[in-house]
Amino acid sequence: MNGLAQVQPASIQRVVPGEQRDLPGITPATDRPLGALAALLARVQPAAPVALPLAEALGCVAAEMPPSRAYPLRDIAAGDGFAFQSQDLVGVSSYSPLPLTRLPVWVEAGDPMPDQCDCVVDADLVDQTGSISQVLADAIPGQGVRRIGGDIAGDRSAVVAGTRIGPLDLLIARAAGLDQLNVRRPRLRIVNIPAASGDTLTAGLISESAAGVSVIGIEAKGRDAAAIAGALAPGGCDLLITTGGSGIGRTDAAIMALAERGEVIAHGIALQPGRTSAVGQIEGIPVIALPGAPDQALAAWWTLVLPVLDRLSGRLQRRKLTLPLARKIASSVGIAEIVLLDKAEGAWLPLAVGDIALQTVARADAWLVVSGGNEGFAAGTSVDAYMLRD
Repeated sequence: MNGLAQVQPASIQRVVPGEQRDLPGITPATDRPLGALAALLARVQPAAPVALPLAEALGCVAAEMPPSRAYPLRDIAAGDGFAFQSQDLVGVSSYSPLPLTRLPVWVEAGDPMPDQCDCVVDADLVDQTGSISQVLADAIPGQGVRRIGGDIAGDRSAVVAGTRIGPLDLLIARAAGLDQLNVRRPRLRIVNIPAASGDTLTAGLISESAAGVSVIGIEAKGRDAAAIAGALAPGGCDLLITTGGSGIGRTDAAIMALAERGEVIAHGIALQPGRTSAVGQIEGIPVIALPGAPDQALAAWWTLVLPVLDRLSGRLQRRKLTLPLARKIASSVGIAEIVLLDKAEGAWLPLAVGDIALQTVARADAWLVVSGGNEGFAAGTSVDAYMLRD
């Protein structure tokens, strides 16, 4: 079954700075203030693979596929020239040319190689100016030839499972004669809690950030718990996200609505920004409540949503880059803080810690999380960071 495995209902947990409580399915640890994520991931299973046309598969994560056919299917010419058998040209040079009784077969790039021929000689190495044509250079087996399976071996899949499908993957798939690819494309339902100002920036940002995911976006009819609960229908999705209304303000009711419809696993994540985020489940489907502010939602998207989507899509580990810090990072103990980084002269230059302006996000190359049990990193320390444009 996709989504969450069935578990016994758990009481609501608040994960706040300086406090570590038992959460379902995890062991408390001072270096894991985001224990709520572990509790959620422990229940998430990969989505079932689906076969999509190549154009629709772009950006999705590849699932397991049977071995593709080899390409090319036979030896072909890699360039234009004359086809020869290399053993007939041993010792041939401009000082010792090989006279030809007849002109050899001319082939162009992509043409099948003639029988008994295993090399292609450039046209300017075959002298045709006199009464007798002659070859002016030798050749080795395979010269100017693309061998059977040279581009695609016939004993492996056209695309590596767990990787995001890009344009080159589609090229390989087409060369292998495929018109579909098996992918895991999680179904994401985004419920926007309307802001009093009418601002929908965060919902649009989250929807547009969901590459390779099937997205359905709706808006709750109001900010009250009843209106939000009515929009929290988990049917037809693998992950449900809400944007806005996750705080403790007088008009914030997203968490109350989640508790009415299902289970709140944790609310009040030890993450800065993003402290009012929450995780839960409704009818076995994971739910993540994101704050309404774009910077708060982005932090929770990176640290909570992306790991769940990766698990659902069966994606291999995201690309990280290890570089030394150009200057130190100072962080508060007891809360995980997002750090934005710029790659400069072979090092990570910290741009912001725990407070991320949108312009800084646009400038940054990567991000990392300093755990709650860590005061930061000294200058020169090598750190792993996730690329923002993976």
